[in-house]
Amino acid sequence: MNFILQLLLNAGIILGMTYILPTVKIKNFTTAILVALVIGILNVTVGFLLRFPLNIVTLGLLSFVIRLVVTALMIKLADILFADFEIKGFLPAVIIAVVMAVVGSVI
Repeated sequence: MNFILQLLLNAGIILGMTYILPTVKIKNFTTAILVALVIGILNVTVGFLLRFPLNIVTLGLLSFVIRLVVTALMIKLADILFADFEIKGFLPAVIIAVVMAVVGSVI
């Protein structure tokens, strides 16, 4: 149940950021759900493979920053995978990753 709630929350964040950031475009809520699902899957697989060595090198001191950057990279990768989802630039991906992290921490 928690996974479904987090998925819908992330999809809502992605869809809501299209109204706030002019460089983010998404077609509809169904695409937002699929993008949130792919971002979650990429974070669990590829994101872990990127985060693990970086956390070892930094001794875990920059764990939060590394998680944000890797999540932003996964958002940009989802941008490449979906034609109906477009992010121009890396900064909007970082902003979306920050909002996802803050909302995820609050909930």
